[in-house]
Amino acid sequence: MKQSIFRKLSLFLLILSLVMMGMIGCSADQGKPEQSASGQLSNPQTTAPTENNPTKENAFPVTVKDGTGKEITVEKAPERIISLIPSNTEIIYALGYGDQIVGVTSNDNYPEEVKNKEKVGDMNVDLEKVVSLHPDLVLANQWHVTGQVDQVAKMREAGLNVLVVNDATSLNQVYESIRLLAKVTGTSDKGEEVIKGMQERYRAVVEKAKTIPADKKKKVWVEISAPPELYTTGKGTFMNELLEAAGAINVAADQEGWPKWTEEQAVAAKPDVILLTYDYVPNAVEEVKKRPAWKEVPAVKNGEIYQLNQDTVSRPGPRLMDALEEIAKDVYPDVFK
Repeated sequence: MKQSIFRKLSLFLLILSLVMMGMIGCSADQGKPEQSASGQLSNPQTTAPTENNPTKENAFPVTVKDGTGKEITVEKAPERIISLIPSNTEIIYALGYGDQIVGVTSNDNYPEEVKNKEKVGDMNVDLEKVVSLHPDLVLANQWHVTGQVDQVAKMREAGLNVLVVNDATSLNQVYESIRLLAKVTGTSDKGEEVIKGMQERYRAVVEKAKTIPADKKKKVWVEISAPPELYTTGKGTFMNELLEAAGAINVAADQEGWPKWTEEQAVAAKPDVILLTYDYVPNAVEEVKKRPAWKEVPAVKNGEIYQLNQDTVSRPGPRLMDALEEIAKDVYPDVFK
């Protein structure tokens, strides 16, 4: 009974985060919870910018529109940042500004340094803890506005400067999120460098995928969650963009967002490759092989079932290119060696 409840809760959080990020991405439930650090900072010391996280004092103050359309002004280079979803955290670190992060969620697990950061809750924010860390900037997500409680409103009522980062549903929107966070941290040049690096890796995969003959392209079933709640990815998602970039044919590409399918539908699609994006089922690949109705599916017969890194494939940040390269190698190992 407990195992069933845990499975349903894990599934709910997984699907919710995917819908909200467009991971969220994301997002908050995409990583395994880390143990909270003990104690609070009663007399915080500001952290000066270093060579690894340069700021441009003359770039401030800056005013931007956040994901809710609200104008947010950052008066000076942030010295104490709290990030409320893992994707924002990963972007800040990619910008070389990780030293200024003083608080993250229990779902943050990358990079390794975040394990030493204070924890301020999970998808639900511990407002008292957030306030105690004296942040000069809090990075939130649309979930914190439209969830069961408007947590952003509560944080703003407490006098905190909160920036709601856009829910990215496409790669271009991911790039815009990076530009937004780069602007409010005075690292716009670094942001463009990060984006350029992502785009170069993307183009490299696309160019190789062009060498795949049309009759050799493989149909792919992406499984976001296991039966009985079977979800996949359709058009209008960056996950579908990654599949197309790798030269794969998404069997659910004619549907929007994150559609729910039946096993009969998935089997009838006859995918050549199955990609699993969840990690809450032990030995997930073997479990797929055991499904009675799936025995004649080409991917199962040929052993082409792969488990992707759940975090990289679902968090709208720089590591999406890691996911793209992983997908390409799994689907076409002879092309992407």
